[in-house]
Amino acid sequence: MVFWSTLLVAVIAVAVFFNVLFVVALRLRDNSIVDVGWGVGFILVALSTLAYSSTAEPRQLLVVALVLAWGLRLAIRIYLRNRGKGEDFRYKKWREDWGDRWRSNAYLRVFVTQGVWMLLVTIPITFVNAYPGPALGWLDALGVAVWLVGFYFEAMGDWQLDRFLKNKPPRGSVLDSGLWRYTRHPNYFGEVTQWWGVYIIALSVPLGWATIIGPLAITATIVGYSGIPLLEKTMMKNPAYVEYAARTSVFFPAPPRARRAA
Repeated sequence: MVFWSTLLVAVIAVAVFFNVLFVVALRLRDNSIVDVGWGVGFILVALSTLAYSSTAEPRQLLVVALVLAWGLRLAIRIYLRNRGKGEDFRYKKWREDWGDRWRSNAYLRVFVTQGVWMLLVTIPITFVNAYPGPALGWLDALGVAVWLVGFYFEAMGDWQLDRFLKNKPPRGSVLDSGLWRYTRHPNYFGEVTQWWGVYIIALSVPLGWATIIGPLAITATIVGYSGIPLLEKTMMKNPAYVEYAARTSVFFPAPPRARRAA
């Protein structure tokens, strides 16, 4: 019962947040602000459910701290990357494709969809804030270790990519050094890994295993739907990327395969 009331708090917080974000997007004619809002929304869920719990147990504070670190870094990076550039080309194309119904489509297919997905991904957070469980133990330590690996891959992968783009490489150039030598998407691998780390922490709470829908949802989204597949479809138009893809793991880091003989 406590979980369901805590989940209701999360639902209300997400609903209010994304509706406000949608109104702002309408005024700016820029639906891509939802990308900045993605990290902020997770922070809002973590803080609102923690406040509703009226407790501040170590495990709750640990999970909220991890979400704050992840969400703030992501939101700030995307804001700085997109500042002054107008609406992202993906959202602009959708606006054109949707024609006269772009408002309703944007609301349902961008803002509502992301809100629902956010609620699924944050279930482990909501569960821990509803049931803090026993004292911190080895599962919490393992979860933090896994989360740190993910944070490193996401933050370092983003930093390496930003540095690569800042140097204005020739058109068609591909980043294949650093973490990008071992996986074509170190930042995506890092994000997924972090949510599995949060899930491992939730395992310390009785019935915490049932929150597996959270990491499964983010994994399915990034690996099977809107993350890697969409990006790969675009990048595979570049012959240099095709050659890079032939020797580099798509997701899990692995030693690069030998180049094929010409």
